[in-house]
Amino acid sequence: MKSFGTSKSFLLTKDKEWETVGEGVKRKIMGYDDKIMLVHVAFDKGGIGPMHQHHHSQVTHVVSGVFDVTIDGETQTLRQGDNFYIPTNVLHGAICKEAGELIDVFSPIREDFME
Repeated sequence: MKSFGTSKSFLLTKDKEWETVGEGVKRKIMGYDDKIMLVHVAFDKGGIGPMHQHHHSQVTHVVSGVFDVTIDGETQTLRQGDNFYIPTNVLHGAICKEAGELIDVFSPIREDFME
């Protein structure tokens, strides 16, 4: 695994630029080291996180909005304050029903997000 070092100790959201990652979806990579990464993701209504899988464990907190989240073939509607966990290599995705934001935590770091 390639090393990306570590982020700064203090990370102010106002200092980070949004990166568009799909239609109606953008993200800010916040804190990280080689073992963990925190990502702030914003969705417009109708934004899609397409079905995919990766070798990283993932925990996500719904900051705002409403999302239909599918994990390993099961779909649930999640709202502000809800959370979900995705084990390694499990197929998952999300559809935003009401504009909102998520906080994703990955372990290890998402190398593909850094390149």
